[in-house]
Amino acid sequence: MGLQVLIVDDSATMRAVLKKVVSLSGYEVGRYLEASNGQEALDTLTREWVDLILLDLHMPVMDGLTLLRNLKQEELHNRIPAVLLTTEGSRDAIDEARALGIAAHVKKPFQPETIRDVLQQVLGEEYARKDDEDLEGCDF
Repeated sequence: MGLQVLIVDDSATMRAVLKKVVSLSGYEVGRYLEASNGQEALDTLTREWVDLILLDLHMPVMDGLTLLRNLKQEELHNRIPAVLLTTEGSRDAIDEARALGIAAHVKKPFQPETIRDVLQQVLGEEYARKDDEDLEGCDF
């Protein structure tokens, strides 16, 4: 049984790219769940178990920091590793996200290898597939 990964980003294109990159990163994913903002992510979390959250910072309705604040308050959700993927360069916003417990931060645009390395850091080998697909030369 693979990971349940929730991707929270207002860009459908970025959600598709992240699904592809995670799939190529060597981790067995059972299911991808998607949300276009923090409120949709919270709604999803009331219905679904999630092992990993990949989220953007800037989104309509509810941004990533507000989502992280909500997650921190919930016993069931505050242990889910969250990786922040954003174009945000503000030190204050990133520091606040770290204080709210993000497992890692990746600046967009990113190389697929960066996502693989962050997943290895956050998840370890437990969920890794045995086949070693190579991300070198990946064209996005």
